[in-house]
Amino acid sequence: MGSGKVTDWQGKRVTVAGLGVSGVPAAKVLHGLGAVVTVVNDGDDERARAQAAELEALGITVRLGDGATLPEGTELIVTAPGWKPDKPLFAAAAEAGVPVWGDVELAWQLRGPDAAPWLAVTGTNGKTTTVQMLASILKAAGLRTAAVGNIGVSLLDVVLGEEKYDVLAVELSSYQLHWAPSLRAHSAAVLNLAPDHLDWHGSMEAYAKDKGRIYEGNRVACVYNVADKATEDLVREADVEEGCRAVGFTLGTPAPSQLGVVDGILVDRAFVEDRQKNAQELAEVSDVNPPAPHNIANALAAAALARAFGVPAKAVRDGLRAFRPDAHRIAHVADVDGVAYVDDSKATNTHAAEASLAAYESIVWIAGGLAKGATFDELVAGAAKRLRGVVLIGADRALIREALTRHAPEVPVVDLERTDTGAMRAAVAEARKLAHAGDTVLLAPACASMDMFANYNKRGDAFAEAVRELGEGAGA
Repeated sequence: MGSGKVTDWQGKRVTVAGLGVSGVPAAKVLHGLGAVVTVVNDGDDERARAQAAELEALGITVRLGDGATLPEGTELIVTAPGWKPDKPLFAAAAEAGVPVWGDVELAWQLRGPDAAPWLAVTGTNGKTTTVQMLASILKAAGLRTAAVGNIGVSLLDVVLGEEKYDVLAVELSSYQLHWAPSLRAHSAAVLNLAPDHLDWHGSMEAYAKDKGRIYEGNRVACVYNVADKATEDLVREADVEEGCRAVGFTLGTPAPSQLGVVDGILVDRAFVEDRQKNAQELAEVSDVNPPAPHNIANALAAAALARAFGVPAKAVRDGLRAFRPDAHRIAHVADVDGVAYVDDSKATNTHAAEASLAAYESIVWIAGGLAKGATFDELVAGAAKRLRGVVLIGADRALIREALTRHAPEVPVVDLERTDTGAMRAAVAEARKLAHAGDTVLLAPACASMDMFANYNKRGDAFAEAVRELGEGAGA
């Protein structure tokens, strides 16, 4: 059953690993196709029991608190993307010769014969923004499209839904790519590669290899980041269809087969006649919202994928102008006493925080949370000269404090031991004391939020609320 197409699901014995956001819909879909479905789940809490009851009512078998053993007769495993590759269940599957698919592979397999091609995006940071920009550009070109995948709209829903699309803008995580052996995109981009989720992948090499799978079988363009050689190396290693091209994006002047920036204008030297001599103007830097360097890079990557699909230059400009960024992504909350307060709670790893810190000259940085195995020396060393002060919160704040001691010993640090809900208010109050007019107080935690908050949205909301209270107090 490898990665070939499955046409008849009737009576196929499929095990779904994990109840989460992808597991429940996958189990229902497979059951609906006539497969004999068993769901296995490590946890046995109240939420899991409620989900299990819903599935059992349909006639699906659910085993709670037992995610390790392979149910007898299993012919295929469909796993939630978060399940680590070293789980005993997968070792048992490998031994029994049972293939393992993720939700993305299942969606790819279930597409109809006239399914819309996929323009796919991965990378450590910027994926969601780039995919949303891409969808905005495709819409501006009059194409029926949707931003789907790792950003909340389930690929399964889209490929099985009634609505017909011309093309899909698909965000894919390294987890999803790991379990998607037969995925073949029209064109794809790897935006950047930085150490992240290494606790899951086991090594940087394994993480990079999974990201690189997005290029396998590309038909028109493999889009890479000129400033990040690792992304270009992945293109070189990929097995693509004949005629597929490597297309770079750069914040500098583009060489032939690249998109870049010249005199404040985004230009294309890849999808033009005679690219040695010609360049096509696409948009102005001011059309990108916000025009921070890393976001211009996102816009260029989105433009490259859209151009690979044949979209005209005008649609790139119109799509970028129409795009509105997500909440908690370098969102300006307020100015209080001449100090700007910026919420980048979505900077949940060091690479995202680095991009955020690079956007401002003088910063009081609020950082900390769950480190997920990250180290902070490089981040702190790179940002040291921009730091006016630092306020640390969260479970792994000591790791950042140690990096600050090594690389920015003269920067004042406030270490908040509190992890209660009022901690963010206290952090903002401390940041205010450290900030001078003209500074930016930046929440860019470089860590995950789950030690103190339900998610990064809630963390960002807490920051924004604390800032608004400041503003009211200052009579602003």
